[in-house]
Amino acid sequence: MHRTPERLLVAVNPAASFGRNRSVGHAVVERLQREGHDVVMLREPNVELLRRETERALAAGADGLIVVGGDGMVSLGLNLVAGTPVPLGIVATGTGNDLARGLGLPFDDPDAAVDALVAALGREPRRIDAARVQHGGLTTWFAGVLSAGFDAVVNERANRMVRPRGPSRYTIALVRELLTFRPRAYVLTIDGVRREQRAMLVSVANNSSIGGGMRIVPHADLADGALDVFIVHPLSRLGLIRVFPKVFAGEHTSHPAVEFVRARSVGVEASDVVAYADGERIGPLPVDVEVVPGAVAVYV
Repeated sequence: MHRTPERLLVAVNPAASFGRNRSVGHAVVERLQREGHDVVMLREPNVELLRRETERALAAGADGLIVVGGDGMVSLGLNLVAGTPVPLGIVATGTGNDLARGLGLPFDDPDAAVDALVAALGREPRRIDAARVQHGGLTTWFAGVLSAGFDAVVNERANRMVRPRGPSRYTIALVRELLTFRPRAYVLTIDGVRREQRAMLVSVANNSSIGGGMRIVPHADLADGALDVFIVHPLSRLGLIRVFPKVFAGEHTSHPAVEFVRARSVGVEASDVVAYADGERIGPLPVDVEVVPGAVAVYV
């Protein structure tokens, strides 16, 4: 079935105006207008203002929301359209672009990403699952991975770093944290079953990768109606150093310290651990995560 949206919102990452992809937002708008769409470009000096303006624009009526940027912009868009009929389009121009990777969209070529978007607008959107996180009385959605262990600590450090730009920043943060990281004591409630254990890492995945293609759950499926809990049991620092290079290629799945559990709902509790979802800070544990099948329509 062919579907031609009438009114499209294009939200552009505020930081893009200073980066190598600063012209992509305007290029997306111009291309969509040439294709005959009614396009509203949303660009604000900071992310919070952009979120508010995009929310207002969606409330006024839109047939689709396009985000131009990385996983942070995807998170912004997802949290505005999840559970609604408004589809989400992605023009990946960030450093990680993990949801674009998982969807099979171009993630390292903005021109190809725009071409893919234009082609997808003529098709029925695809529905994928999303996860709803309850934390401190708030609700946040993610489509990729919630990190609540070593990977979250690495994310916290990487976000504080100014240099280098690009995925190598995540790798450098990872190496630095390896020097001091210790296992944490967790309480996990997986589909109502409580378990207490120590672990290096606990992630709840809907998508397969984090950190720009680090394939922590290579078998994850965006539309299977389930989440994959990824647990790395206690390891020495040397053991963790040995297993992490395998994670980049998704070759860690048979390691004896690695465990995967499929679930529809997951509670994660631990002291002194901050959760991240799709690379964005959620806040200190505990969190409760639930998969919502088909919660988001995407242009692919």
